[in-house]
Amino acid sequence: MPLYEYVCQDCGEHFDALRSFKEADQPIRCKSCFSDRTTRAISVFYASSDGRAIATSGSGCSGCGGGSCSSCGGHH
Repeated sequence: MPLYEYVCQDCGEHFDALRSFKEADQPIRCKSCFSDRTTRAISVFYASSDGRAIATSGSGCSGCGGGSCSSCGGHH
């Protein structure tokens, strides 16, 4: 089963859940406030080869995987 990311519309909590493709876009109960007002979030990823970015999505630089690094000088 794939791992999907969700966000709660009530408390803003972001969480992951293993769900089938059939269930992926259906609301799921928030793990923090137990609200059913949740939506699937856009997942981000990062891949590199020999130190250069191959694919990246979301905010980040080509020198790190979304954490703090010296090439972008900050946190993402």
